[in-house]
Amino acid sequence: MKLPSFAGAMFNGPETPGVLGVFRHVDSAVDAVRELKSSGHRDLTVYSPLARHELEHALAQPTSPVRAYTLIGGISGCAIGAWISLYMSYDWPIVVGGKTIGSIPPYVVIMFEMTVLFGALTTLLGVGFNILLSVRQRGRIAYDPRFTNDRFGIFVPATGPQVGKVEGLMRNCGAEEVRHA
Repeated sequence: MKLPSFAGAMFNGPETPGVLGVFRHVDSAVDAVRELKSSGHRDLTVYSPLARHELEHALAQPTSPVRAYTLIGGISGCAIGAWISLYMSYDWPIVVGGKTIGSIPPYVVIMFEMTVLFGALTTLLGVGFNILLSVRQRGRIAYDPRFTNDRFGIFVPATGPQVGKVEGLMRNCGAEEVRHA
């Protein structure tokens, strides 16, 4: 199976064996996700041409750890901004109008900018780290270009006797096409 052009060389690993179901309606896809989850399948990949809350609720995925990276980066950036500003003001003291040399209010802007900078950079690193970790664990998974237009898709990693059960479950939920990857 040929990958979409945006996947690049990073996703050219071995293809993960499984079943890919194509659904015309979101309700059928949601029913299939619920049935698959209730039958013990946890590692699902769902494709949708647009964001649908019904699918998100049915998947009930855990929250991404990227927000923790952003928080740690933001706090670190604020602390580094304060430290750099105070260090430089004591290293090269300029007394202006009798004010204290290490006054915090003038450095709030630098602390804010460093918070934004470090938060953004750690967010990018966190997203990249999670993508690489996910790709290494799974490999390539099946995809159909119709998922960006008007169809919903569900990929379930399965081998051996599970394939028949998953295929039957998807057909019972209203899949218009089911194929093995």
